[in-house]
Parts: sequence; structure tokens; C-alpha cells
Amino acid sequence: MGLIIRILISAVAVLIASYVLRSFGVYVDGFGTAVIVAIVLGLLNAVLKPILVVLTIPITILTLGLFYLVINVLMVYLAASLVGGFRVDNFLGALLFSVIVSVVSSIIGSIVD
Repeated sequence: MGLIIRILISAVAVLIASYVLRSFGVYVDGFGTAVIVAIVLGLLNAVLKPILVVLTIPITILTLGLFYLVINVLMVYLAASLVGGFRVDNFLGALLFSVIVSVVSSIIGSIVD
């Protein structure tokens, strides 16, 4: 039951971020698409992101951790390419999307807990 609640919280965060960032080129068709985006992002962050983080440790150290943001943007771009109805047009939109989804998920998650 906890997993379903976390997915729904992430889906609401995706919808909020897409609404706020519409002028930055982030589009989500509806709540069903937002749920799919939340699931895909969760899977990508659980499986692919740790591998990328380990492979890019030298670059991340040289950039004082800022390259980690690039990895987040890559995860958003990959999710956008996998999910129909979810589109991200530019780097800044993807970066802001990942930040807003993270912040909103944390806030809603702490309220629900």
C-alpha cells in the first residue's frame, strides 16, 4: 500500500511540475500519463541512475557535484523518450522539472506521513 501512495504522490508532483513549467516546454497529457511517468522515473532512478553515478564519479568530483544534476536531467529525458504524452523540450525545463518533482514529492510525502 505504501508503494501505491508513493507513486500517487510522485504523479501529483509530476502534474504540478508540468503545470508550473509549461512555459519551459514540459508537457504531461493527464493524470494517467503522470502515473506512468512517476513509475518510469522511479524505475530509472532505481536501476540506471546508480550505474551512471558510479561511472561518472571523476566528472562529478571535478564539478563539485554539479554533474549529478546532469544525470537527473538525463533521467528525465530518458523518461520523456519512453513515455508517450510526456515531453520535455529543453535542458532547463528538464532540470527545473527534476528539482520541482523532488521538492513537491518531499513536501507531500512529509504531510502524508
